[in-house]
Amino acid sequence: MVTAKSTIPAVECWRLDTATRTAVFASFDGGAPALVHFGRALPEQEDLRALALSSLPNVSSGQLDPLVPLTLAPTAISGWQGHPGVVIVDADGAAAEPDLRLIGSEILSDRISWSVADEDRLGLSVEAHLDDTGLLHLRISAAPANRHRIRSLAAGAVPIPASMPRILDHGGRWTGEFQRQETRFRVGQHVRESREGRTGHAHFPGVTFVAESCGENTGECMGATLAWSGGHRMIAEEIPDGRRQLQFSMLDETLHDGPVSQPEMILAWSDKGMNGLSRAFQTVPRGFFARRKPKSPARPVHYNCWEAVYFRHSIEELKEIATTAAELGAERFVLDDGWFKGRNDDTTSLGDWTVDEAKYPQGLTPLVDHLLALGMRFGIWFEPEMVNHDSDLYRLHPDWILGPAGQPSGRNQHVLDLSKPEVCAYLFEAVSAILSRYPVDYVKWDHNRILTGGSVAQTQALYALLARLNEAFPDVEIESCASGGGRIDYGILAHTTRVWLSDSNDALERLRMQHEASRWLPPEFQGSHIGPRHCHTSGRVLPMGFRAWVAAQRHMGFEMDPRELTDDETVTLKKATRWYRDNRDFLFAADLYRLESNDPEVVAECFVDADASRFVLFRGQAGASAPIAARPFALAGLDASALYEIRLVNPEDVTPKLNRYPANALLEGETLRLSGAALMNGALRAPNAFPATMMVIEGRRLEKEGI
Repeated sequence: MVTAKSTIPAVECWRLDTATRTAVFASFDGGAPALVHFGRALPEQEDLRALALSSLPNVSSGQLDPLVPLTLAPTAISGWQGHPGVVIVDADGAAAEPDLRLIGSEILSDRISWSVADEDRLGLSVEAHLDDTGLLHLRISAAPANRHRIRSLAAGAVPIPASMPRILDHGGRWTGEFQRQETRFRVGQHVRESREGRTGHAHFPGVTFVAESCGENTGECMGATLAWSGGHRMIAEEIPDGRRQLQFSMLDETLHDGPVSQPEMILAWSDKGMNGLSRAFQTVPRGFFARRKPKSPARPVHYNCWEAVYFRHSIEELKEIATTAAELGAERFVLDDGWFKGRNDDTTSLGDWTVDEAKYPQGLTPLVDHLLALGMRFGIWFEPEMVNHDSDLYRLHPDWILGPAGQPSGRNQHVLDLSKPEVCAYLFEAVSAILSRYPVDYVKWDHNRILTGGSVAQTQALYALLARLNEAFPDVEIESCASGGGRIDYGILAHTTRVWLSDSNDALERLRMQHEASRWLPPEFQGSHIGPRHCHTSGRVLPMGFRAWVAAQRHMGFEMDPRELTDDETVTLKKATRWYRDNRDFLFAADLYRLESNDPEVVAECFVDADASRFVLFRGQAGASAPIAARPFALAGLDASALYEIRLVNPEDVTPKLNRYPANALLEGETLRLSGAALMNGALRAPNAFPATMMVIEGRRLEKEGI
């Protein structure tokens, strides 16, 4: 008989609480703190020591002797067998594993900070903050000592519950962002990396861990994201003893002999499905926006001239287009690429941010005066981080280019090295000159090239430049665009108020992308435009009703030549635009629920206001469904005991060919009355639909009588 040895460690515990969430941390035998519980709120009388010890596995044969916790900064010297959270080397480059010990802690009502050190080699500062929405924010910084250098540092290492074996993240490409992909934990690592020097079209820095039975509105899940806009790495790992960990970090392969700070890692937990995670995460960019308080937060309807004229700028033609766009309901005119000195194609002039006198002999004033007379606001395009070889700036400062000599160009352009103070000083002055001279209230900030030689310093310098511009021009909103969705993350959203989700204006692609992006992004932050009838990126021709209503789900805009519209298209677009303008305040204050439609060809979302007195259902039909009749599906977020009056906003977009004998009066413009309980049980059957169509259904709560 084998007698078990008593190896139970000493434990010190801390907890953070909100009304619905608890985070518990523990130090074992005076080591670095570990996250031992994050999720459902725990009772005050919870035995935290017992909880912490339960996170440790019993040691079996073939393992090291000590009970090894997963700390926020795990090291190999502790016996941790998974990926380490911190690695340092000595002056000769040899591995020098730090033995991290807890030096001290400070507790405030909503946050805890710890000092951890190996006094001869490394010092760590760790902070955890649990905000009012139940999001857990982690920050780690490190400073090497005695000629040691930091090889790698994670933003935190956290355990993933055994009940969540599914890993959901997003891949993608240019014009095909936010492609959902799912895998499962297995022994070893699931690694996602961006080496582009920016977030990347295929690498949104977020991941969701999902229970087997978890769906959009039921079940348990946990999500995490790194608030960083540069290269990054995510590791989800299962080690042989069955434990699972997550690490995020900047992708930083330089050796540091000075302090290193990781960006914030943000965690969310939900027992109400993946929509519960989304509602929590969406508070992050909304919080940034609320703190900035720009002068005009109404999310005006954009008109962007890019896909109408490209580089062909004519003041008279742009005035004509603007007049037509205003008649359709556009409220802001965005002058895209092609307005600056010598810019007639994409081979020249990036970096020379002065108005092209050949196209605009009196500057932009005649065009801007025309826009203001129409009641429109004025926005403008920049790509400040880039330069063409054929430019005055490059001829004057060839040494300002980032990366090695002989590197390939991208879109005929190169990247400026923002880590040089003189580069950012020039860019601030060049952009400020335009923003000061003209009544600009919106900047489309583009970034059309992958970086070669990108560094942490490049991203940090970008943040500093944007912060300086925001301070100097607090009423100018900035959109993050990087060939569409190449730089979307919570790091850039701390400085911007909108993202260009994709360069694709194809409504079928947008329907899917917007749906998946809503896992992380509030709808009002996602720019969505109606493009030309013949889509420039997919070649498809789609009905105006579908194109318009897909855009009306998000921050709506137009990006076609409005003079191409037929009379019928004009009527349809005006109706959808008017509806958006009348309802955007409701949409962007409501909770968004992605719905499980029971049909892979149907993408459905329901917007519900705070007191569940009103909802708007968008039911997008992408392709032809397998069954003859539309499948009913359950709504979410409603008042089960209330009665709702329901109407179809756009019956003209429903084909009578598939609905020869309607089962209800929605198609005739009449209303239905159904309870919230019935609607959330799948009682609403929408009309049958052709592919590439959208149905918009509104419901309003009636007085609670007779139920």
